Amino acid sequence: MAVARTRSVAVVGVTGRIVEVEADVGNGLAGIHLIGLPDTALSEARDRVRSATVNSSYPWPDARIIVSLFPASLPKRGSQFDLAVAVAILSAAGVIPADRIAEPFFLGELGLDGRIRPVRGVLPSILGAAKHGDVTVVVPSGNSAEAGLVPNVKVVPVSHLRQLVEWLRKGEESGAPEPRAEECAEPLRPATDPAVDLADVVGQPVARRALEVCAAGGHNLWMLGPPGTGKTMLAERLPTLLPDLELDHALEVTAIHSVAGVLPPNAPMMSRPPFVAPHHTATSAAIVGGGSATVRPGAVSLAHRGVLFLDEAPEFPRHVLDALRQPLESGRVTVSRSAGSVTFPARFMLVLAANPCPCAQSEDQGESCKCTPTIRRRYLGRLSGPLLDRIDMKVTVARSSRRELLADRQFVETSKTVAERVFVARERAAERLAGTPWRTNAEIPSALLHSDYRPSSEAMKPMTSCLDSGALTARGLDRVVRVAWTLSDLAGKDAPEQDETNAALGFWLGVQS
Repeated sequence: MAVARTRSVAVVGVTGRIVEVEADVGNGLAGIHLIGLPDTALSEARDRVRSATVNSSYPWPDARIIVSLFPASLPKRGSQFDLAVAVAILSAAGVIPADRIAEPFFLGELGLDGRIRPVRGVLPSILGAAKHGDVTVVVPSGNSAEAGLVPNVKVVPVSHLRQLVEWLRKGEESGAPEPRAEECAEPLRPATDPAVDLADVVGQPVARRALEVCAAGGHNLWMLGPPGTGKTMLAERLPTLLPDLELDHALEVTAIHSVAGVLPPNAPMMSRPPFVAPHHTATSAAIVGGGSATVRPGAVSLAHRGVLFLDEAPEFPRHVLDALRQPLESGRVTVSRSAGSVTFPARFMLVLAANPCPCAQSEDQGESCKCTPTIRRRYLGRLSGPLLDRIDMKVTVARSSRRELLADRQFVETSKTVAERVFVARERAAERLAGTPWRTNAEIPSALLHSDYRPSSEAMKPMTSCLDSGALTARGLDRVVRVAWTLSDLAGKDAPEQDETNAALGFWLGVQS
């Protein structure tokens, strides 16, 4: 009996960290001891591993067993270490050759009968392992499709501990059946036709135009209007205007959903931008991420590279809304707990929808609104000034008459038609931003906006006058310039002119008609 070593992966946020698993079977009081900052789920692996080994017809060492997980200073959470602990113990006991487990990575939870069950976070784990070159990763069969998304990685899916041990013991030379190895050469699936279409929304030409601009530049949007005007319909159709995710973005988004445990089993790769619409009773932890023992990504991270829609935004608690300010600026969110801090990516498009007052009656249609000015001001005041200052475009959505609805039907366009213009505009922006880490106008930092991407003095006149009068803040100026660039991309121009800056300023001030 001796010491055996193998490898596994711990997920910290959405990043995989390599963990070396060592097992020492030696003289002493019989028992198994886990060291290396294991949590409760990992500490319980002692009983799962022992039962799975015995029920797979392998002898359990009647000796002192010490399992160490290195680095010892890194907290280890979850049950994905079961498989690595089991093979390390069996190797130290002489059941498996030590050289057969030294290089592969092992991920999976063990059942008491030896079955290997799927775990969450497989994709970020394998991405972390892949940084060490061409590697072999043993995963549960239920995670094989997700694991196969990472190129240049040999994935060995297994369903039972005995199947894995016999392969490790006998190898290919003895003719033992080897688990199926998978490699993914083309991970992206073709995008399916959306179930909703922008052509469904009639009577809101300004809002449809605002949606197109948001999709082309990755901007944030606030829609204000009474119920029944199509605010929710518009927000739900925004993802249909966005192009498919690029491979690196798709892997990033899929990794977040894998860690959160919400990855669809029949669609391992998320090739479309996500759409997340939390209920207004959601807590701060549900929106920005959190948890006591294990920190999980929140709605802002689940909406990464997609759309976060807050319907009836003033109904959300004010502290929850204000928690959005930091990720809107930085594109990431850091959750701090006593055990440490975890950073999740959170670059999303924020869409807010709100009624003008609690009773939601429209006075311009002859209805009797019973809300006093104080009640209205208090209701919309839940959307703080600093939050609205980070919204690029503000649109008032009014109710349309029957004549306006009929007249607008001949001007509505399908999502496919608008998405083609959005794609061309994004291509123009990507060409302009080539050589930088940014791909949309909304991502351009302020320093570059006023140096490399500053519009002409003539085009800046509408904004400078508002800036002098106090109607426009410095942050608002940056937002207007970004929207102006998007409008120029949609118009096929090389740089924004005064028409684009005027339109962008109108969107930011919310004075579009």
